[in-house]
Amino acid sequence: MKKIITYGTFDLLHHGHILLLRRARELGDHLTVALSTDEFNAGKGKQSFFPYEQRELILQAIRYVDEIIPEYSWEQKTEDIIRLGIDTFVIGNDWIGKFDFLKAHCNVVYLERTNNISSSHIRQHYQQTSMPT
Repeated sequence: MKKIITYGTFDLLHHGHILLLRRARELGDHLTVALSTDEFNAGKGKQSFFPYEQRELILQAIRYVDEIIPEYSWEQKTEDIIRLGIDTFVIGNDWIGKFDFLKAHCNVVYLERTNNISSSHIRQHYQQTSMPT
């Protein structure tokens, strides 16, 4: 069985996320998603719109996702890959080169992001349209 892993916050889930998860799952037989915890996001200076438990529930409903684990820190990736017997690490191409150090343990694939969609764009649009005139 070929195991794939990806990491992310997956907040304000959109079709770009779904396409990334589908393409990641197509690379193997089992897809693990390491979902950033609220505490980890806070340490990165980010705050999710939805808390961890709700983001996890949404991801559980996606057929491409076989397993979800919490992401607590940047440093856990190597440990996760070894512990779970991961064959391929997948992440969006906005991270090109940042995770090449994982090539010592598995294949590293940077998938092209979906154009014109991101959680940041959704947040900006929502903030602009919800402002009183």
